[in-house]
Amino acid sequence: MKVVVYNLGCKVNKYECDSLLKTLSKRGYDVSEELVYADLYILNTCAVTNEAERKSRQCVSRCLKLNPQAKVVVCGCASQNDPNQFSQKSNVTFVIGNAQKGKLADRLEESGILLEPIPREYEDDFSAESVRTRAYVKIQDGCDNYCSYCLIPYVRGRSRSRSVKSVVEECKDIQFKSKEITITGIDISSYGKNIDSDLATLIDALSDIECRIRLGSLEVNAIDDNLLSALKKLKAFCPQFHLSLQSGEDGVLKKMNRHYTSDEYLQKVELIRKYFPDCAITTDLICGFPTESEESFESTLRFIEKVGFAQMHIFGYSKREGTVASRYKSLPPEVVKDRVNRAIKVADKKRQEYVESFVGKTLQLLTEDMEQGYMCGYSTQYIKCYIDGGESDSLYDVTVERAQDGIAYCKIN
Repeated sequence: MKVVVYNLGCKVNKYECDSLLKTLSKRGYDVSEELVYADLYILNTCAVTNEAERKSRQCVSRCLKLNPQAKVVVCGCASQNDPNQFSQKSNVTFVIGNAQKGKLADRLEESGILLEPIPREYEDDFSAESVRTRAYVKIQDGCDNYCSYCLIPYVRGRSRSRSVKSVVEECKDIQFKSKEITITGIDISSYGKNIDSDLATLIDALSDIECRIRLGSLEVNAIDDNLLSALKKLKAFCPQFHLSLQSGEDGVLKKMNRHYTSDEYLQKVELIRKYFPDCAITTDLICGFPTESEESFESTLRFIEKVGFAQMHIFGYSKREGTVASRYKSLPPEVVKDRVNRAIKVADKKRQEYVESFVGKTLQLLTEDMEQGYMCGYSTQYIKCYIDGGESDSLYDVTVERAQDGIAYCKIN
């Protein structure tokens, strides 16, 4: 039986999909993570924006174009938010949310809608065993932050952490199967709060891991000397810090229910750079939040310049029903689109400046695949690099010869 397990969401979703693929493969199923002809499609959906939810719905139709007789099982954040948007579609046999997702392989013959309560303890039912260049290891689920624009705490539940022992065991198992491990979760900054631990303690426990280790998205309050000292002791830490921003203006940050000011954010960036001077600071930015004035947005643009981000994920505000911000009057779509485009322009300039700062310097490159005639991959700082020659899934020391459009063109040392 051919089964496709398809990810429509974040790195946490990806880890969960990898785990399900592993389980199904061991049970004798012919599995794939690509949208190809199959007898059964399992869709792990996303609800972070309206657009993500729409794409999750559309994916059912995409599956049935490949095989009109196929069965479709839906799980994840979009189905947790509104299971009926999937259950009424043709060939969708079973819809669950986020609870018990790790045991989905045992329930593929069930039907209807099953939304069980999201657990208060971490469900340690996953084990991805990725054979990719970059592996994901999930350490935590849920979120307690309740940012005013975000639906995720409502569909993922409260923050809950995996045990240090379980995380370490998985990392030890895959350290020689993948060249890099990305530590991921819904809010890894809150790791350990419900198990009397913290992120620095976990990082200390990973000090003997041989492969590269990269952190997922962090909140400002996670950055302190303890964490940075622990990261410094890792054998092969990737000095990229994805430090969530969302706005660079204090009034907007307060309305977003973000728990820091722009000055506090900048202080944490400066602390990071004391430990890792050449590190990449990357971030997310929401443009067009309902209370964002033109003056507020211009303050954010100036803040982007001041921080000097290496890379930014920029998107327009998406109203999510049920959140505090959904009560606010939205800005005109053309205003939101204009601000996104202006922010991207500034971000692209800062990205180019960051990559240019490495011209003549050596980077460690992990190659992945071919792109535009070059072998392509990412440095420890997550700089996209092109080289002539080389093989995929390999580590090379390379020298940056030039930077163009935010890409480093390099030669192998």
